[in-house]
This record gives sequence, structure tokens and C-alpha cells, in this order.
Amino acid sequence: MSNNRREIVSRITEEEINGLLLKLQQFLPDSTSRCTKRVSASKILKETNNYLKKLHKEVDDLSERLSQLLASGIITNIDEDAIRTLLHQ
Repeated sequence: MSNNRREIVSRITEEEINGLLLKLQQFLPDSTSRCTKRVSASKILKETNNYLKKLHKEVDDLSERLSQLLASGIITNIDEDAIRTLLHQ
């Protein structure tokens, strides 16, 4: 397959991009991009990026807190086993 043909096959249509952007919007809580007016793709992508960064920070914070609890001995072995089982699901 030539490069030109490959480019044509791998192109995504504007309609597909719009559909993907709408799906992204569904994951954004209280998004300003959920209003009925048309919002730019860049705004949706920026909001998605910011939200993912926030979620990543929350995961890091919770992981750190869990590590502290496990190290402190406050959590029993039974609790620790249950937590490990939940985390590996």
C-alpha cells in the first residue's frame, strides 16, 4: 500500500472527531463545555487534560495516605488483605 493510500485510509473524519469530543465531554464533571452552545475542540481537550491531571493527583494522594495507614499499623492484617484484594481487581 502506498503512503498516499495509507494516509487516506488512516484519516479520521470531522464527524468522527466530533463524536469523540462528545464522548469526552460525558466524562467531565460540571463541564462548562456541556452547555448547549458549540464549544471548541481545544477547550474540550484542555478541560479533559485538566480533569485527568486532577484525577492523577487524587490517586497519588490516596496512594500516599494508604501507604501511611499501612505503615502506621492502624490497619490490621485482615483489613490490609481486603484492601490489597480491592486494589488488584
